[in-house]
Amino acid sequence: MDAAVANAAAVPREPVAATKACELFHRTHVLDGALPPPVLHQARRCLLDLVGVAAAGSRTDLAGLIAAHAATQFGPGTGATPATIIFDPAAHKASATGAALAGGMGIDAIDAHDGHPLTKGHAGCGLFPALLALAETESPDMPIGEFLGHLAIGYEIAIRCGIGLHATAPDYHTSGAWIAVGVAVTGALMTGADLETVRHAAGIAEYHGPRSQMMRCIDHPTMLKDGSGWGAMAGMSALMLARAGFTGAPALTVEQEDVGHLWADFGDRWRIMEQYFKPWPVCRWAQSAVEAALGLRAAHAVTPDMIERIRVCTFHEATRLATVRPADTEQAQYALPFPVAAALFHGRLGVGQISGTGLRETAVVDLAERIELSESAAFNDLFPGERWAEVELELTDGRVLSSGPVTARGDAGTPLSDAEISSKFHALMADAGHGDRAVRIEDMIMAGAAPFTVSDLVACCSVSS
Repeated sequence: MDAAVANAAAVPREPVAATKACELFHRTHVLDGALPPPVLHQARRCLLDLVGVAAAGSRTDLAGLIAAHAATQFGPGTGATPATIIFDPAAHKASATGAALAGGMGIDAIDAHDGHPLTKGHAGCGLFPALLALAETESPDMPIGEFLGHLAIGYEIAIRCGIGLHATAPDYHTSGAWIAVGVAVTGALMTGADLETVRHAAGIAEYHGPRSQMMRCIDHPTMLKDGSGWGAMAGMSALMLARAGFTGAPALTVEQEDVGHLWADFGDRWRIMEQYFKPWPVCRWAQSAVEAALGLRAAHAVTPDMIERIRVCTFHEATRLATVRPADTEQAQYALPFPVAAALFHGRLGVGQISGTGLRETAVVDLAERIELSESAAFNDLFPGERWAEVELELTDGRVLSSGPVTARGDAGTPLSDAEISSKFHALMADAGHGDRAVRIEDMIMAGAAPFTVSDLVACCSVSS
């Protein structure tokens, strides 16, 4: 081997992602106004949406079980500052790691949170509760504007890890797999860690992150959901271990050469701007069909008694959401026939239609049983960047109404307006019994110059406030 080549090989390559993340962090200090205004505004939209979904999710059986588990199995420990499990009706406390677990799974309990099409999953549902718990226990006086900056950086890291994992791993893993790395790296940067600690935190998180199989949960919906809370827990644990001197192997989704292109534009291209927001609280894969069905209902004044048969043509993964008679809200959220039928019957689709008594509407089930699913090669080719569906309603009078190809609103190209996100937030807060604090939270997150801190936000997200 040539001596120059040998010497060069002996020098460790700088980890592209970790280096660029540190540079960006130290350059901006992620203070309010230091990030590009559209990016900061998008972070505000994401945070407001996440808080509303967290409130709605807290009312589910899943959230109650995981909050109690976090409090008993992930307590704060002697001398440690306890963290709030947001919106937990029992007002449990836990360690920052436990609060990250409970918060991530609580948000994931209602499938209404934002996501990124190329990750085929969600970053914010794990990032927000983990970073909030870390800030509450270590920097409670942090201004909300600064917290939003950290959250925005977290999206950039987690999304790139998610895209990188899908490109390099043979199986389709849940969001928790790459949320873990996003939480660990962002948390390390947020607490002023050096580059070596950042690298070890990333490596530990990726190694221990939950590489659970997403399609198993699609085929058999349960409380497992998207692994988001488990990823947040793994990421927070990785951070704490790295800060204590625990070492980890390089994170491949961060440092592997064949994902380098994903990090080359870090700080220049803002992936958070590519986020989608969901109009309805069900899997994103079902939302194009819901959009198409509601459009036909409105355009032709269709009532449920007029419908003989419903045909839905979509992409393959969406056809796997085949539940007709959901036994619980998890099955209703990871379904296509049931939410489409509920939307056609009620003319809307909210938390009430996919939980509680909404699951026992016999007329909705009757409509769902008339739905035929098929897949389109053209729609398959467009997935995951785009998710399309076409709905046909065969009416009792012999007419056939067709929606044509439809994609759901909320993508970056067809974004929900600030007013729509606000309306969704207020509806979710009201459904959860927290409508009285919705205006204060919205002002806190969206106002900009208001002098609110992390402590203020935690107080508004605590049932004991």
